Amino acid sequence: MATPDVLGGDPRIDGTRLSVYRVHELVESRGLEPQTVADRFDVDVADVYRALAYYHEHPGEMAAITERWDERQRAAETDPNVAIGPADAQE
Repeated sequence: MATPDVLGGDPRIDGTRLSVYRVHELVESRGLEPQTVADRFDVDVADVYRALAYYHEHPGEMAAITERWDERQRAAETDPNVAIGPADAQE
């Protein structure tokens, strides 16, 4: 599911703020087991697998999300006023 005002419109597990992109990063890049991710975020393991399937079924969309994150990271490296995550947000 994607909602314009949640996670910048990135696809996510329905009813959560857990993005498909984040699920992919945790499972396929960091090597966590799908059940571990499900337990950590209190979702069904089937939702984790559906998120991974969505990631692989939409390579263009996921490449665009990856590029946006990379751009944010590059901007944050040169501009201390750029927030890339909740910890970076200023009050």
